[in-house]
Order: sequence, then structure tokens, then C-alpha cells
Amino acid sequence: MSDLATRLAQLDTHLARFRDSGIVNLINGQDIPGSGGAFETRSPVDDSLICSVSRSTAEDVDAAAKAAKAAFPAWAAMDGKERKKILHRVADAIVDRAEEIALCECWDTGQAWRFMSKAALRAAENFRFFADQAPTARDGQTLFAPGQMNVTARHPIGPVGVITPWNTPFMLSTWKIAPALAAGCTVVHKPAEFSPLTARLLSEICREAGLPDGVLNLVNGFGEDAGRALTEHPDIKAIAFVGESKTGSMIMKQGADTLKRVHFELGGKNPVIVFEDADLERALDAVIFMIYSLNGERCTSSSRLLVQESIAAEFHDKLEARVRNIRVGHPLDPATEVGPLIHKVHYDKVMSYVEIGKSEGATCRAGGARAGEEGWFVKPTLFTDATRNMRIAQEEVFGPFLTSITFKDEAEALDIANDVAYGLSGYLWTNDLTRALNFSDKLEAGMIWVNSENVRHLPTPFGGVKASGVGRDGGDWSFDFYMETKNTSFALGSHKIQRLGA
Repeated sequence: MSDLATRLAQLDTHLARFRDSGIVNLINGQDIPGSGGAFETRSPVDDSLICSVSRSTAEDVDAAAKAAKAAFPAWAAMDGKERKKILHRVADAIVDRAEEIALCECWDTGQAWRFMSKAALRAAENFRFFADQAPTARDGQTLFAPGQMNVTARHPIGPVGVITPWNTPFMLSTWKIAPALAAGCTVVHKPAEFSPLTARLLSEICREAGLPDGVLNLVNGFGEDAGRALTEHPDIKAIAFVGESKTGSMIMKQGADTLKRVHFELGGKNPVIVFEDADLERALDAVIFMIYSLNGERCTSSSRLLVQESIAAEFHDKLEARVRNIRVGHPLDPATEVGPLIHKVHYDKVMSYVEIGKSEGATCRAGGARAGEEGWFVKPTLFTDATRNMRIAQEEVFGPFLTSITFKDEAEALDIANDVAYGLSGYLWTNDLTRALNFSDKLEAGMIWVNSENVRHLPTPFGGVKASGVGRDGGDWSFDFYMETKNTSFALGSHKIQRLGA
């Protein structure tokens, strides 16, 4: 039996229970169907039905928020060492079920096995990292002033809402949920309606690992009903959201009346800038990896290539040859490099940008067409001869779609790179250290990699500027969002106090 056939057989076993009972909410430790009925989730591989999913309403969100509120005092008061033990058990269980998680995620999202087979293990690392931080999460500083000692401490903010996207949903969920739990917060999680499978697996894993009832609650549904009810609920103190910039703006408005704290990881139109003095072979590898891996459906993808004019022709020729050779296929086939896009709605969006690029006068050097006759497969697409003001150079496509622009010198490259609404990440390829330092300092992005693709180190801050986000994930930056800081000031002597009305 081939690797693909073996994985399909394993997948069928894992999906059997979902087909029988569907995906229901988990509220206060109990499996509860949504009060709004159900909707279908289908595989982007062949548009086949996976299972039914509970459609939650404001009633379900209210029940979940109340459960999180009731569970918060005990969870927040639990010794950090005990929370650490529970979260490590969650990580252990993720490792044990990594294959099941990866298979379900591939089928539910279309992501290739070569990437998803490792994503679950990365998610376990997220839980381990924040588990280890739990015992010291409340620690603060001692700050001395003349005649005064200040002592700071941190306290969990309360029940929080986590709204996660459909691209690599399991790993991205753990980025938000693990630090929230480590900080002592309770959580109501609403996953994207396009990818509900692994959110359910995570909630089950946490329950079986000993997470107390009500600490992590799962509500499935759509943004216009379940999502809005969560962002407006008065018992939810903060919202952590990953998704489109437009949706982030809506959430900020919805949470305004209850003064919600928000953390947004939003869209990007990230530049990769290749100078003539760069290691061009390594730069080529990185350019291709950062736009075509994960089907191009990643917020940090380098979707704008800025290449110096003196090397552009040669670089484009090599790039085109490689792009045309990328293996598009079944996500469970280990040879597949690009799988199908998440949904017909998204497929139609990406394909519309092919026509936009052609109408704007850019050259489609590769791809730009459907692959296969079923499912939502798009051939990896490359546009050259683009200019900075074209829509394909300004707007986030979020697919295997690269737009290339040439530049003359460093000043023009920087001007083009910053000339978008977004500012999530940037990638710079040069062997000139002075240029690298100066350019990265002026580049408008929250994260920059020099002579590297996106290599994520968990303690470092993750987030963007401009329309790409609010706040930072990673290390202590996560706790800044999920915790309140308190300062207590102690007088060290009898200082002079003004006497009014004496």
C-alpha cells in the first residue's frame, strides 16, 4: 500500500466519529450542540462532506462566557507549578496524537502533509514553552525611588476570547491559548468555520489532560453571530484574533462598548528584498519557500519580491523554472508541495487576482490557472513586470501568488517596500552589513529576517505594525496582553506631606 493510501485509510478511521456525531461545542466540560442548528464542513481536496458542525448563537456564547467566568477564580488562584503540570500533559497528549491532528488538518484545510506533519509538534512546543513560564508569570519588579520602594506584580486579566483562522489552525490556536492558560486566564475559543476539526481535538486533549471544566470552552459558528456575540460579551475581558485586517477593525468596534483589550495578528503584503550582492541561490530558495509553502496561505508570506534591476532577468528566469516545477497534488501525498486552497470562496478570490494582474499589465510568467478538475487547486503563480501601485502589489492575495517588482537602488527599494498599508514582516537579502542594519531599521515591519526565511524563535515578539496588527505574541510579550500589571508603593520613611486645611 502506498504512503497516500495508508494515510487515507488512517484518516478515514479518525473521521468516522465526526461523521457519526458531528462536531459539537465544549462548554463547561460538556459536549453541547449549538442552539443555531448545524452547518457543513467540506474538504477542499474534492469538496466532499466531512461532517456537520454545531452553529452557535449568542445563547451558546453566553453559556461559554459564564462558564469561563465561573472557572476563572480557581484557575487564576492555582499555583503556577500546578498549571505547569497540566499544560505539560496537554503537550504530551498533542505529541501522542500528532499524526491524527496532522491528518485531520490536511483534509480540513488542504495543507500539505510535509508541513502539517510537523505543525502539531510545534504546537506541543508552544504549550511546553508557556507551561514553563507559568510559575513565574506573575513575577514583577522592585523599583526604588528616594524614600520609596515600588513593587510590581501581574494578575490574569480574566476570561478571554480567542478567535483563530483557517490557515494552520491547530498551531495558531496554541499560540493564543497556551499563554492565556499559563497566565491564569480562562478561554472561550471560536475557530474559523472553514476549519473546525482540530479545534475540537485540542479541546478534547485539554479536557483529558485534566484542565478543569470551564477553563477552555469551544464554540463553533460564524463571525456574524458567534464571533460578534463573543466580542461584545461583557464577561469577556479581551479578544485575541488572527485573521483579516478588515475583520480586526470590525472586532475593535464591536468590543468598544465594553472597553475590551484586543490583540490582533492581521494581514500582510510582506516584501522580500534581494540585492545584487546577496547569495542568490539561497535567496531564491527562501523567496520560493516563503510564498509557496503552506499554499501561500500564511500571514508572513513574502508575497512581494523586490529584486535589483541588475540581477532581475537572471533571477526571474531561475524563479520561473522553479515555480513551474513545484509539485501540486493531494495534501496527504508526501511528495506534494502545494495543496488545494481552503474553500471555493477563497479559490475564487485568488483566481480573480490573476485576471486583475493581467488587466493591470503585469506579466504572468507561471501558473495563473486551475490545477486538476476537482477541489480548489491553483497552479503556483508568478507575476513579473509589476509596478508598486498595481492592486497585485498592494492587496493581500493570500495564496500561492508572487508579485515581482524591480528597483534601482537602496533608496527606491525602501520606498517601495514601505509603500503599502501593511507592516507585518520583511525579508532582506544582502551581504552588506551596514546596508542590512540601516535598511532593517527603516523598514516598516514588526518582524524582519536578514538572509533568512521565517525562522520563529518562541521568546521573540511576533506581530506587525500599521494594518498588520496590534500587540505582540511570544515570550513575556504574550503575558503583557493576558495580564494586568499592578504597582504597590511603600514609603521607606516619614516624607513630607502637604497639610491642606490645617
